[in-house]
Amino acid sequence: MKKKMTFKEFLFIVPLLVIIAIFSIWPILTSFSYTFFDYQLNNAQKSKLSFSGSFSADNFKENSEYIKIFLNDDAAVAAKDEAAAKDFAAALSDTEAYTKQFSTLQSGKISARQSNDFTAATTGLQAEVEALYQNHPNAEYANTESLPKIFEEINKAIAPSNFIGLQGYQKIFSDSRLFAALGHTVYFTLISVSIEFILGLGLALVMNRAIRGIGIIRANALIPWAIPTAVSALIWSYLYDGSNGIISHIFAEMGLVSEPGAMLLTGPGAMSAAILTDVWKTTPYMALLLLAGLQVIDKGLYESSAIDGANRIQTFFKITLPLLKPSILVAVLFRMLDAFRVYDLIAVLTGGGPGGSTETLSVYAYKTMFSQTNFGYGAVVVMFMFVCVLMIAALFVKVLGANILSSD
Repeated sequence: MKKKMTFKEFLFIVPLLVIIAIFSIWPILTSFSYTFFDYQLNNAQKSKLSFSGSFSADNFKENSEYIKIFLNDDAAVAAKDEAAAKDFAAALSDTEAYTKQFSTLQSGKISARQSNDFTAATTGLQAEVEALYQNHPNAEYANTESLPKIFEEINKAIAPSNFIGLQGYQKIFSDSRLFAALGHTVYFTLISVSIEFILGLGLALVMNRAIRGIGIIRANALIPWAIPTAVSALIWSYLYDGSNGIISHIFAEMGLVSEPGAMLLTGPGAMSAAILTDVWKTTPYMALLLLAGLQVIDKGLYESSAIDGANRIQTFFKITLPLLKPSILVAVLFRMLDAFRVYDLIAVLTGGGPGGSTETLSVYAYKTMFSQTNFGYGAVVVMFMFVCVLMIAALFVKVLGANILSSD
């Protein structure tokens, strides 16, 4: 029977819970809230999270006066044409009614109905003025080009609500670029983690042997993992360079690529370069996790198997691999989650190119949020990644039986 936690014991973990809430839960909730808004910093009307629209009375007053002034100026030119003068008088009358209708609105928040009425009235007046100048062309009009700009400004007097609900999530299903990025991410994750597991297991078996100089071997093997990922990517970008990169020239001589420049200037070459760099960088990490699992296997089992006449292959598949399964599942899980969220390696090495052939979900989310300053849809992409990561974790923990949370 498990002992229940007392209140005093609970107080000891309160600081930890507060830290988790501030640095983990709060950012997730904030990103989730952004997904319900069309939040774009490069658009003044959508640069804030707003459930209701807002109105600028000063903007409206100033630009509506300009409309009347410009129409009056051109009406004087059209006075000789009876039909044109009549239409100009009607437009001026409608402008006056339009100004009077919305002159009572105060700056600040407005209702959805008021927002819709203003937008409809402005659109109608603009269409009337445009038809006026099209039906009665005259080279002497001074404001033919100015009035459309005034209407463009007066439309900015109202900032409608940018609350879109679930529309951002609906956009995912028609976003071909997102699914292309998902395909690149899955391909990168599966290939790189598979190679890292095979090489990491071999390296772990070597480092687990009691031989002279094993400490130096272990230390040297961990050097690539100790180098920051951005630095590793920068180093390898020089090695892949088509002009002076030694790796690209070696691959070209071996016939693996058509020419040295193909390593970073073609889609398959760039993806292969990213995978190779990630394998070099992260294989030691995989080996370290597997080595920890090898260290806890009872050496007496190997001695017993040797007495029974088992060879090394039989010992590996009958003892080492079954007992190493929990460590393997945990190591592969950690690496898959890390590889699926890859950003810095791709950003430094290829930038997602050429032609988006190496653009992963993290790179796509970054470009959407910071290059396009579209934080609303960028947050949707991040939530999509969050769901994918949860699915990967659930697959390992539930389906494959890697119960890493077990206390046994």
